[in-house]
Amino acid sequence: MKFLSNYPTEVLILLFLIITFFLSSVEKLFDWKGNVSFIKDHFKNSPLKNIVPLLLAILLVIEIIASILMMIGIYQIYNSETKEIALLGLELSAISLIFMLIGQRLAKDYPGAMSLGVYFIINLLGVYLLNN
Repeated sequence: MKFLSNYPTEVLILLFLIITFFLSSVEKLFDWKGNVSFIKDHFKNSPLKNIVPLLLAILLVIEIIASILMMIGIYQIYNSETKEIALLGLELSAISLIFMLIGQRLAKDYPGAMSLGVYFIINLLGVYLLNN
């Protein structure tokens, strides 16, 4: 596993975020109605309450694309040590985290918003490492 010895932190961060976003998107796909219901209830007192399905669909697409790009990125790191696709996946996943943060803040779910900070820090560390 040469790529782990050359880029261990980058690959482990990518794997962590792939698991996070891929499983999140799979969950949304297989339980769309349950997720929409939960999110609608979560945002019932926010300005987003009437567009929850649209926003959830946008988030789902971003999560799927980010996951695929990060998977391709790991493959490229292994084969050619290029990092551009992995970086694009990380940047897209950071955007999805920012979208989720906005939603949590508008829903006044401050503990939920705070918990996203951990993912964002990990994401930023990955972006930093892949840029160097």
